Amino acid sequence: MPCRTCGDPTCPSWNECQRCHTPLGSPAVTPGLPTYPVHNIGLPGHPGLGRAGHGGARGRPHPAAAGDHADSGRCGDGVAAGWWHDRGMTELVGLADVRAARELLAGVTRTTPLEPSRPLSAALGGPVWLKCENVQRAGSYKVRGAYVRISRLSADERASGVVAASAGNHAQGVALAAGLVGTHATVFMPVNAPLPKVAATKGYGAQVELAGNTVDESLVAAQAYAERTGAVLIHPFDHRDVIAGQGTVALEILEQCPEVRTIVTGVGGGGLISGIAVAAKALRPDLRVVGVQAASAAAFPLSLRAGAPVRLPAFSTIADGIAVGRPGEITFDHVRALVDEIVTVSEEDISRALLMLLERGKQVVEPAGAVGVAALLAGVVEVATPVVAVLSGGNIDPLLMMRVIEHGLAAAGRYLRVTVRCPDRPGQLAALLAEIAEHRANVVDVEHQRANPHLRLGEVEVALSVETRGVEHSDTLISALRASGYQVVFAPEA
Repeated sequence: MPCRTCGDPTCPSWNECQRCHTPLGSPAVTPGLPTYPVHNIGLPGHPGLGRAGHGGARGRPHPAAAGDHADSGRCGDGVAAGWWHDRGMTELVGLADVRAARELLAGVTRTTPLEPSRPLSAALGGPVWLKCENVQRAGSYKVRGAYVRISRLSADERASGVVAASAGNHAQGVALAAGLVGTHATVFMPVNAPLPKVAATKGYGAQVELAGNTVDESLVAAQAYAERTGAVLIHPFDHRDVIAGQGTVALEILEQCPEVRTIVTGVGGGGLISGIAVAAKALRPDLRVVGVQAASAAAFPLSLRAGAPVRLPAFSTIADGIAVGRPGEITFDHVRALVDEIVTVSEEDISRALLMLLERGKQVVEPAGAVGVAALLAGVVEVATPVVAVLSGGNIDPLLMMRVIEHGLAAAGRYLRVTVRCPDRPGQLAALLAEIAEHRANVVDVEHQRANPHLRLGEVEVALSVETRGVEHSDTLISALRASGYQVVFAPEA
């Protein structure tokens, strides 16, 4: 179809009109003048904001996602590559780039399964599927983008080696991809990176350097190393090849579930959701793409409101795989142009999701990989079914898994920590435990204290960890203890 600005009926360039150089899909303007499409950046009171109280921010579908040139094979398969804004122009990845990446990945990555989730389907009243990137090679989707990026390096670049920064998943993806391509990898990881991820990265043949307390700080060290040695920096998210590689996840989803209406995925720096949105919006402009961040490490909502990437002053979350303090320049533009909504979830939401996935879905998933499911369980996003939630990774430290399971049980009201004061006399502890057993609760551990200065003479404090069947059972137990005369001085709120 003709260009809306100059009327040229042909489209020989895939990202702009060859005649007037207007980015494809832009509204009609005076020929020769630059075009600035309006962006939904989530300003206060703007209709693009997410649901109140959930820290959400909606992006705006790219104007060419279903644009005038969508029926021309020479026009980027329906997604315009040019996107103008006040910070300059970012050339968006197109569907052709994602398809080319898929060809490169043939025989390298797995087509991961799409598994139904009965608990989520029942909760949402429609089909919910889980895209299991937690069983991808190296344990996450990251190998897709890493391999595409590294495989396109020149012979001289490969000889110089590659360097990356990661909390674990990108590290393993780069290490595996570098070994397959035949180049050496050096990976900078935070000093507190989970030991299993460090060991796995070394196991794939990479040299690991521990630097900084966050991925952002490790990235600074990696950039300095690249400048010093000539190694090629493989950015964890902010590169077109990486985004194109991650977008292959969406191609698989659309083949496995053609009727999908919503895709929900976790967001750190934005590489995965950018790639997914490129492919999804090109093939199905009606398909909603929703990103999820941990509320305590949510840089995208703030950045979307500001209209540019903004660095968080501080952040901390159990979802270390998406603990990124600032969106990338390239990924920010993709998210702002193509993603429908960004929402946030709490640490408790993430813990509940991990517990549900392990207990009901038999899925071993890391916290960052479970945030999409957390958003669905917590109800912080309204979705049309069928829904696909991406389980982006499964590289979880066993010690963290133990803590997360305990936290998840507590958040679900199934793990009760309670402190009881009672007379310090023979048989009193046995009577207390018998009372708990009578209500069919299981005591996990007991701590008997007499040295608390707040205790009266002849009084003892007993700290208990108790397994219950849920919030109602916990409330019943606490009420029964109080009715029996025990002073419950601490009981978590239901």
